[in-house]
Amino acid sequence: KRRKKLIHEGKYVAEVEVEVMTNDDEWAPYISLKDAYKIDDVREALRRGDIRTAATSAKVYTLSPVST
Repeated sequence: KRRKKLIHEGKYVAEVEVEVMTNDDEWAPYISLKDAYKIDDVREALRRGDIRTAATSAKVYTLSPVST
C-alpha cells in the first residue's frame, strides 16, 4: 500500500510517499530500504534548509503559528 509519511524539521513539513509492505512475520508492516533512505535524504535536506532538494522527493510545506 502507498502511504504518506510526514517529516517535520524546523519550520518545514515534508510529505513523503512510501510503499508499506505487510506479511505474516513479526516485523510487518515495514518500508523498503530505498524508501527509508528517501525519508532520511528529505529530512537531511530540510535540516540544511535545502528545500529544492527535499521537494524532488516530497511535497514540502512551511509551518506558521496560528494566533489565538
